Amino acid sequence: MKSRMTITVLLGLALTAGALAQNVATTRDAALDVEPNPPKISRVENDDVKRKRAYPMQPPTVPHKIDNYQIDTNANKCMSCHSRRRTEESQAPMVSVTHYMDREGNFLADISARRYFCNQCHVVQIDVDPLLDNEFEDIDDLLRAARK
Repeated sequence: MKSRMTITVLLGLALTAGALAQNVATTRDAALDVEPNPPKISRVENDDVKRKRAYPMQPPTVPHKIDNYQIDTNANKCMSCHSRRRTEESQAPMVSVTHYMDREGNFLADISARRYFCNQCHVVQIDVDPLLDNEFEDIDDLLRAARK
């Protein structure tokens, strides 16, 4: 008797979950049980324009393509322009001095192993419309508005 009741309850829950799943809000352009055609791969922004950061301590985004950049234990292509030795020649911004510090805060001659793999934190941007509206307000803008 208990097993029949358990099966009935589980079946009811499954049907309810299935009905609810039809009303789930998603960013998909198709129902959840349909596999839509994947979108075309978007173009990577490549304008070298520095972007405003969206929040404090956000790593800067990469304003250019990094296709075929070698970033592994043998080489780091990013540092051919962004190391402190190459910025005058390349006119690229130097990586932060924090990237030249070890765990104890000691400064190193070369980039720290902790910060060596750039695309762990820094990402390229693609030319697409946002999936969701962004209502983020920078703290500086909020403070300025409060002072007025």
